[in-house]
Amino acid sequence: MWLYFIILSAVFLGVYDICKKTSLKKNAVLVVMFLSSSVSLMMMMPALLDSVFSFGWFDGTVFKVPQTCWKDQFYIIIKAFIVQASWLCNFYAMKHLPISIVGPVRSSAPAWTLLGAVLILGERLSLNQWIGAVIILSCLLFYANYGKKEGIEIKHNKKVFLLILGTLIGSASALYDKVILRTLQIDRMEVQAWFSVYQFLLAFLMMMIFWYPHKEKTDKFEFRFPILLIGFFLTIADFLYYYGLSMDGALIGLVSLIRRSNVIISFTAGALLFHEKNIKQKAFILAGILLGVAVLCLFK
Repeated sequence: MWLYFIILSAVFLGVYDICKKTSLKKNAVLVVMFLSSSVSLMMMMPALLDSVFSFGWFDGTVFKVPQTCWKDQFYIIIKAFIVQASWLCNFYAMKHLPISIVGPVRSSAPAWTLLGAVLILGERLSLNQWIGAVIILSCLLFYANYGKKEGIEIKHNKKVFLLILGTLIGSASALYDKVILRTLQIDRMEVQAWFSVYQFLLAFLMMMIFWYPHKEKTDKFEFRFPILLIGFFLTIADFLYYYGLSMDGALIGLVSLIRRSNVIISFTAGALLFHEKNIKQKAFILAGILLGVAVLCLFK
């Protein structure tokens, strides 16, 4: 069952990527991060107020945030710093790179997550799961190779190095999610709700320290409606992600792979909205990704 929640999460994550690309073009990255974090916090605010003041609004529902403690808060704050670092790298890279390249490079994250899940967390995959994982990973690597055909050479582009760093940090964040949800047994809604608070505070501080004092000399901010949708779709994607990951049998190595199938949404946007290159060739590779996901779903 957890597979289907993760697949649905990948769909919303793909739409989130489109909104992010649309919002970041020639825009102030830190302000966009702050506004999107604000939307996420507003979506979580009713559940947070219910938890803090014990109103009982969400008792008996999947949206209930339990009472927290300082120990849990410490681990959630660490998560916020990890994600903020990944966001900074990825947001700045996405601003300057084609979305059909950002998606594939970020899609290498599952390879590192899968490696960490097997070597560090001791996860074990069945033969069918390995077959599905190898199919998806192979297709993602082929897909990423098209960056060279679009004039983006890693050794000559600092933004790609920034993207790679953000991807590696993102992989570490995925492994950390498994630890806090399954090993430390922190409630998934507690993690998502309080994470939105710390993410908002960090984004606000960074905007006020690094952008606001230099706003006349750096990128100007232009409000666009998709900025608000970044936080909206990410919050839904994360809810489905945490819900699936908290289920028995969920493997973070496979979860990360399936979530990165959101490149299918990025590919569609690149073809229809941003008119990017090599669309036909990428379509065959994306069909392979879908095949890998089907293997994971049909042969558990």
